[in-house]
Amino acid sequence: MATTKPYRVLLYYMYTTIENPEEFAAEHLAFCNSLELKGRILVAKEGINGTCSGTVEQTEKYMEAMNNDPRFDGIVFKIDEADGHAFKKMHVRPRPELVTLRLEDDINPHEITGKYLEPKDFYEAMKQEDTVIIDARNDYEFDLGHFKGAIKPDIESFRELPDWIRENKEVLEGKKILTYCTGGIRCEKFSGWLVREGYEDVSQLHGGIVTYGKDPEVQGELWDGQCYVFDERIAVPVNQKEHVIVGKDHFTGEPCERYVNCSNPECNKKILCSEENEAKYLRACSHECRVSPRNRYVIQHELTEEQVAAALEQIEAGK
Repeated sequence: MATTKPYRVLLYYMYTTIENPEEFAAEHLAFCNSLELKGRILVAKEGINGTCSGTVEQTEKYMEAMNNDPRFDGIVFKIDEADGHAFKKMHVRPRPELVTLRLEDDINPHEITGKYLEPKDFYEAMKQEDTVIIDARNDYEFDLGHFKGAIKPDIESFRELPDWIRENKEVLEGKKILTYCTGGIRCEKFSGWLVREGYEDVSQLHGGIVTYGKDPEVQGELWDGQCYVFDERIAVPVNQKEHVIVGKDHFTGEPCERYVNCSNPECNKKILCSEENEAKYLRACSHECRVSPRNRYVIQHELTEEQVAAALEQIEAGK
């Protein structure tokens, strides 16, 4: 029998009415701190979206308290085992929206949303003709892993997705549309927006990629790469049958699944790169970022001007 790990990471969301998000956030932060949880929870008038880590006992107490609150009746927790905390601190923050679309006329998933497909049905639907699969996540999430044949919208943030769809509507016309995201929350609104835009056959992966990867029947099949998560793990496996690396090193194009942030704090772009290339390129995505006076890699490693100049010379010589 497999031994269970001492910690858990919870991922959950619920569209429900929270009358005073500021007050709720303050009280909820105090409650989470009393349990010694760590994580990131967003609260809005339209509901809650959270991910947090703690021991098995701490997370059990948290889930019990949430289930006992009538506002969160029916909430579903996606649970991952872990060796330790997946976050450094506990944050609970009020927000205008749970996911940032900034539509003039907002979408209420209780009123309009795409059809929910369970993992097995989503798996079968992906194999059908006249089907288009849209990844509703950001570009760096897609680059680490995605479903085979999925379309990567050229966007850096979720709020850019509606404009991208309008500019590329010929891709979707007359097709069955499938959409997916990490845990399902973005698709609740995005699929509803697609329906409101006039697309008739719109479905979403119920529970998102995380649920798909845990499903005993599909076992993550048709997924390539890993799933990007917004905690210290950064990447989690999805496909239980085969592991195909789709990520490419920013500098060499070699297979890579290791994300770092560009060392220039004014850029902070997420880039895939090996440890070797991180050192060689001073963890910076471009020459401009490498020579930034605020380069965090240079500061962290206390590199001298001579050492930086030598590194730049080596990069130039290798071109």
